[in-house]
Amino acid sequence: MAPRKKTSRPAAPPIARDPAIASFAEYLRVERNASEHTVAAYLSDIEQFSKQLWGEDAQPPFPWKSPDRFAARRFLASFAKSGRAATTAGRKMSSLRSFFRFMVRENLVKDNPFAGLQQPKPRRRLPKVLSRDEVVRLLEAPAQLYHEAQSRAKSAPHPFAAYAALRDTAILELFYSTGMRVAELCGLTDARLDLLTGTALVRGKGRKERLCPIGRPAAAALQAALDARDGLLPWWGLSRAPALFLNKHGGPLTPRSVERALKKYLAAANLDPGITPHVLRHSFATHLLDAGADLRSVQELLGHASLSTTQIYTHVSVEKLKEEYHRAHPRA
Repeated sequence: MAPRKKTSRPAAPPIARDPAIASFAEYLRVERNASEHTVAAYLSDIEQFSKQLWGEDAQPPFPWKSPDRFAARRFLASFAKSGRAATTAGRKMSSLRSFFRFMVRENLVKDNPFAGLQQPKPRRRLPKVLSRDEVVRLLEAPAQLYHEAQSRAKSAPHPFAAYAALRDTAILELFYSTGMRVAELCGLTDARLDLLTGTALVRGKGRKERLCPIGRPAAAALQAALDARDGLLPWWGLSRAPALFLNKHGGPLTPRSVERALKKYLAAANLDPGITPHVLRHSFATHLLDAGADLRSVQELLGHASLSTTQIYTHVSVEKLKEEYHRAHPRA
């Protein structure tokens, strides 16, 4: 067997000629067992800080005792001004904080200017929301696909195919009507559904239960799906249904099965294939708030423990309002 070639360490960048930086790099490798990729990332962040302080042409060794808290804040603020992500500024702050902490430990500097500075908060991404027209197209997709398949078929449809179309229509209607999570929907049983009062008892996160009102279109779709399901129980060899929605084997439908079916209907409705069942939950909440629903009521309907979680949907509504303003106002 040929002897294994010894891997050589990549050439150190010019900044590593600084004694403090060279010692820090060795500390990362030896004491922290950091990879060369990690060491290079630390050195890149330190180099960026040094260039902002002392200019592009400054040569090591650098006067590390001179940077103060204002220099540290100015460095972090430069990323916000340039529109860089808060996660980028946070990573660089972490690198510099570790570097100065090391220098304090080695008595190379007295204070750490990055100590105590708050981590930049990442901008909260607004959830994707479907328009009302897009929701309607999606809700109509199961029936549309079923009828198209039957028009091409040369033989009578299998009874399960008709049930599956009705079931999937009911699932989509229920998502949009209640704002349920996919796991909550798949966990429903007949005992938890009351179509007379138009409610469903949902078990959410932390096993907390809440009542979800069901709209009339969703209730009608559910009734049709349940009638078709019950007609198939003898075919499955069942006396009663183990769950509200069943798969082709007569077992409870899983969240993964729901997600797979959704992809098919998104394609049929010519919608973004990246949409998940949670987008219908987002759409449910946003459309309620757009129509003037109370934020506390929407919080209860969604089963959020904190009102701050629900408030993200108010930002969605404001962003949509701003889009309409800039699109329509002549002097926006």
